[in-house]
Amino acid sequence: MDLQTKKLELVQLILNIDTPSLLEKVSIFINNEVKADWWDELPNSVQESIEVGLEQAKNGETIPHEVVMNQFKDKYSIKK
Repeated sequence: MDLQTKKLELVQLILNIDTPSLLEKVSIFINNEVKADWWDELPNSVQESIEVGLEQAKNGETIPHEVVMNQFKDKYSIKK
């Protein structure tokens, strides 16, 4: 069975659902799969960088926005 046929089958199944709770479960499942796919499609190096950044944030190793903005303005000679 090709992908398009399978999609049409699933659409038909969803259209025939009469139970709101089941429809909600299907919606949650699909939304969770979409979110998971986004992360899984990132290169490993990007995933690792994000994980390092999150760990640094947990440990309080952050720079306040105001400090970053001032450094940026100084670097590019922008008036404060």
